[in-house]
Amino acid sequence: MLDGAKTETLLEVNNIEVIYNHVILVLKGVSLTVPKGGITALLGGNGAGKTTTLKAVSNLLHSERGEVTKGSIHYRGETIQGLDPSQMVQKGVIQVMEGRHCFEHLTVEENLLTGAYTRKDGKAAIAADLDLVYSYFPRLKERRKSQAGYTSGGEQQMCAIGRALMSKPETILLDEPSMGLAPQLVEQIFEIVKSVNEKEGVTFLLAEQNTNVALRYAHYGYILESGRVVMDGPAKDLRENPDVKEFYLGMSDEGRKSFRDVRSYRRRKRWLA
Repeated sequence: MLDGAKTETLLEVNNIEVIYNHVILVLKGVSLTVPKGGITALLGGNGAGKTTTLKAVSNLLHSERGEVTKGSIHYRGETIQGLDPSQMVQKGVIQVMEGRHCFEHLTVEENLLTGAYTRKDGKAAIAADLDLVYSYFPRLKERRKSQAGYTSGGEQQMCAIGRALMSKPETILLDEPSMGLAPQLVEQIFEIVKSVNEKEGVTFLLAEQNTNVALRYAHYGYILESGRVVMDGPAKDLRENPDVKEFYLGMSDEGRKSFRDVRSYRRRKRWLA
């Protein structure tokens, strides 16, 4: 947990615009900072620009014909635009993709070991980190000889996060960790993220549609809408903000309220005025 002391900034995203296929403007001046040792949440509905922001940081846009056309991105004070994804891994920045991407025909343990592919600190260190991953994900230890493609969605999400940990990351970009999972599993995944953050000092920037759970575990949040940051602040403040409670947590002063019942122009007028 971050305290009130001044913390080092790891990642700075400064007023970036992202265009796909030379014509489709997706991000429209997004700025954010990620402090070392924190859990920072990118919040918003489907299509808000959360995944694009993560891919802009990890330099995975080019595979989808996307590019950062304005603004800058710095990691530890250095410009990272133009680096390839493998260079980002060497800097300690790992992205866990949306959709729990695993090598389906490899076992769970083989999937985890692929995360250590670029390491050069020896088999003993890798074996120790494998034991560490199993301590966070005991279910993976039980299923370590099973083909990843035959494990459950929750187990595959654990495998994807565990594989990222095997690369000894400084920062993990975690995309929609709750997608498709039962509520109990979502809580379990976020509890593990919290433990890894607190015990291993790993910094997280996570994109998440489940605003309720994300704001309970994050330290700071940014709410995106249509490619823009419309609100940001400490997670505890966002949880108590009337707009966030009404439009993203499903509550208002009159009680629980459906998001569909609220006219979007009213929301945008209030936040973007």
